[in-house]
Amino acid sequence: MMQTRITELLGIKYPIIQGGMQWLSRAELAAAVSNAGGLGIITAATHPSKEDLVEEIRKTRALTDKPFGVNISMLPNVGPQDKTRQYFEAVIEEKVPVVETSGRSPEKFIPCLKQVGIKLMHKVPAVRYAKKAERVGADAVIIVGFECGGHPGMDDVTTMILAPKTVDSVSIPVIAGGGIADARGFVSALAMGAEGVMIGTRFVATTESLAHPKYKEWMVNAQETDTLMIQRSIRNAARVMKNAAAEKVLEMEARGASLEELLTVISGRVGRRALFDGDIEGGTFAMGQCVGLINEIKPIKEVIKDIMSEAEAILSRLQKMWVEA
Repeated sequence: MMQTRITELLGIKYPIIQGGMQWLSRAELAAAVSNAGGLGIITAATHPSKEDLVEEIRKTRALTDKPFGVNISMLPNVGPQDKTRQYFEAVIEEKVPVVETSGRSPEKFIPCLKQVGIKLMHKVPAVRYAKKAERVGADAVIIVGFECGGHPGMDDVTTMILAPKTVDSVSIPVIAGGGIADARGFVSALAMGAEGVMIGTRFVATTESLAHPKYKEWMVNAQETDTLMIQRSIRNAARVMKNAAAEKVLEMEARGASLEELLTVISGRVGRRALFDGDIEGGTFAMGQCVGLINEIKPIKEVIKDIMSEAEAILSRLQKMWVEA
């Protein structure tokens, strides 16, 4: 076991948190991570209603007796399609141990979470937002750098800079995400002062992942240069796999395409179809630069076991470097 403020806060064996990935972060994946000693996360946005999310929470509980969490990604603007309140009602009624939020501030939901003992981790792409998360009462903050798959913010600052600066700027535990796929990234994050890591891309290339085998095969053969950034024109920068759909989005953005036009390519409906049908060119899919470090598909239990055993070997090797003068 390892002991950090994150393992103590979340009641987990290892300070490894699975990233919330739309469509893929379902009960099977989350339970596998939790059973292996980390914290599995299911994604609320994958579910069209409160009732569907409740069903997934209960399914996860049937697959693991370990702590797990729910990711609630809150859109910047509240609209008629926003199900944030329903999702919070689901996790509160079901007493899910941990909630991970991102997007707008979770401040107004925090009292309800604390009332039933639910821990809140808020994910941010910049130090200024980490400070705000601490001020409003988050139990921990997740800082993600420019390398991460999904939404790394607009500042283009790497995890190597963001993690230690966030640690220096807040007193709550910090979890580092972005570019972490193996023991070397894990130990590096701890060396920078983080007390846990968030891993997303690496868990896509596992046997439990619901991604089509063609996506997993693409990942094993991909290089660190096989991702790109899209959606800067709508101030919602996203790192995705480099494919025909992503290249088309860049072309559309270059000519000033509207959000409505972009949605014909970037919408979740299009991405979901491509992901499960194995159409690796037909939709945009979040992918971190650490894809270049992934060489094989294996069970989540083995991924986490390898990270922890290799981390111990790294720490032993570093210790031997210190010699008396």
